[in-house]
Amino acid sequence: MKKSWSRLFLPLLLLAATAPAQTKLTVPFERFILPNGLNVILHEDHTTPTVTVNLWYHVGSGNEKMGRTGFAHLFEHILFEGSGHVPEGAFDQWLEAAGGNNNGSTNGDRTNYYEDLPKNALELALFLESDRMGYLLEAMSPEKVDGQRDVVKNERRQNYENAPYGLVSQLVRAALFPAGHPYHLLTIGTPEDLDAASLDDVKGFFRTFYVPNNATLVIAGDIDVARTKALVEKYFGPIARGAPPPVKTAPEPSSISVEKRLDVEADVELPRVQMTWATPPIFAPGDAELDLVAQVLATGKTSRLYKRLVYDLQIAQDVWAGQQSSQLASMFEIMVTLRKGKSPEQALKIVDEELDKLRKAPPSADEIERARARTVSGLVFQMERVTGRANALNSYNQLAGDPGYFPKDVARYERATEADLRRAAADLLPAGRRVVTVVKPTPGAPKAGR
Repeated sequence: MKKSWSRLFLPLLLLAATAPAQTKLTVPFERFILPNGLNVILHEDHTTPTVTVNLWYHVGSGNEKMGRTGFAHLFEHILFEGSGHVPEGAFDQWLEAAGGNNNGSTNGDRTNYYEDLPKNALELALFLESDRMGYLLEAMSPEKVDGQRDVVKNERRQNYENAPYGLVSQLVRAALFPAGHPYHLLTIGTPEDLDAASLDDVKGFFRTFYVPNNATLVIAGDIDVARTKALVEKYFGPIARGAPPPVKTAPEPSSISVEKRLDVEADVELPRVQMTWATPPIFAPGDAELDLVAQVLATGKTSRLYKRLVYDLQIAQDVWAGQQSSQLASMFEIMVTLRKGKSPEQALKIVDEELDKLRKAPPSADEIERARARTVSGLVFQMERVTGRANALNSYNQLAGDPGYFPKDVARYERATEADLRRAAADLLPAGRRVVTVVKPTPGAPKAGR
């Protein structure tokens, strides 16, 4: 898992960032499954009198069909609009009155809801989550769907259509993954599909995916395990199991076999260039190595691309690289935002030169140690708070099939060698299978790009 224990664990956490591969760090948990298929994971931490409820539905935009996109993100909003025994607006009001906060998020693989609150409000959170799992359709109406449809369309306009470079990510995805691939489109979907969705379409999507046998509930913090189990059984036990949801798959071929070039015009001040590859899924061979490759290339002022493009040549304002890992496939991306008037072609040439060096010769021992320290520290510090641990348990459960995968995740980076990074760059970032994007400042063009 990438990217967010108490002081009691801090010495162990610091050790994890520097220790060799045999380091054993675990997040203790207990797991059970209700008769209706709901997976439940419990983690005790009595450091503070707080709890986190973290619920993952194993559905994201990657489960949507062409012509019916944006449903997963739409439901992220609809589930806050009231359910069978919770009036509209009461979900947030009741949690805030209890001293808690909550939110949700959606990506290509899952939809997540969480509540952070005092331990004496745990039962409230479980009631609220169970009510919208089991009784949402009782309160769903055309007016609620239309209202949230408009909210999502406005979010798309604000974050994509009217944002500088806002639609570049969609153009890249569409070029990199073929039509019908789960990651071909943005999670937010298209306005046309949102407009075309009927109430029956939306209800059908909920009945298919928002069922206990397609969800995992993590409860972490200052809990009594026996009492918590009883509360889970009380509120979630009566909810009926659904039919097994369809499993999302990637078509073959799942990506491109040639280099594609996208020349984008946008009403922006600064040129930008990007290179994007389809790369192995999260936790697959090569995934961790590419995380480290990204660090060597573009993280910190001593990284190769920063030094050449920003410091030495002074043609770039910023550089970034990352392995954006997902369940069926990942994307490795290099992005360079240039200074005003500087040449995109020169930047592309420099990036290719540095990539070619890394394909032919491994990074230095110092480079890989810096990359490893940054990456492992990031993994470790996301576990500092119980909220981060709850989400990690859910993430590892879905994506690795093991809620306790954290030590194995750390070990991936500890055992990666200089030769492994060279091999990953050579085999997984070839010049001939990528999307190259050049954004040219063009007055009068849409800010988002065309």
